[in-house]
Amino acid sequence: MSENDFENSGDGPSFARPRAFDTILYGGLLVGILDLLFAFTFYGLILGAKPLRIFQSVAAGLLGRTAAYEGGIRTFLLGILLHFIVATCIATVYYLASRILPVLIRHPFVSGLLYGMIAYLGMNYLVVPLSAIGRRSTPLRIPIFLTEIIGHAFLVGLPLGLLARRSAKKNGHEFRNSAGAETSLNPSDI
Repeated sequence: MSENDFENSGDGPSFARPRAFDTILYGGLLVGILDLLFAFTFYGLILGAKPLRIFQSVAAGLLGRTAAYEGGIRTFLLGILLHFIVATCIATVYYLASRILPVLIRHPFVSGLLYGMIAYLGMNYLVVPLSAIGRRSTPLRIPIFLTEIIGHAFLVGLPLGLLARRSAKKNGHEFRNSAGAETSLNPSDI
């Protein structure tokens, strides 16, 4: 086993690094679907937004509100595509961060929940104001804010944390030792 296969913080063996493909592609797809279901449930069923308008709002970040809302099904589909691109970017950042901060792999519940909240805050207070949507004209109501941030913690961050940990465990079982022979780790070693 080489130093690159596992990182050791002094408190016993830790996990291998997660696989990029697993964490980024599967993570982006998984959190994209979960967040899409959240959007249709919370904004559509609970708050009464029209389903078409939900993802036209995502396209508004690129096109502006007027063009997105007047674009019909085309901008709705563009919004869904952009939604999955953003989900994949969020998964990519988690993957890259986990390569630098092994705590994200060792503690996926806490790390994932915090990451989901950070991703929400970053999107809403950095990315969206810099997009074609611009700054919010009305203050966000507390119940909506709490629902959105908790939703992102549990439906975006937590799944990414758990998926990255699963990928790292799987990656730790399949590596070659320094002599080049394929080796398998005992689950108790992880």
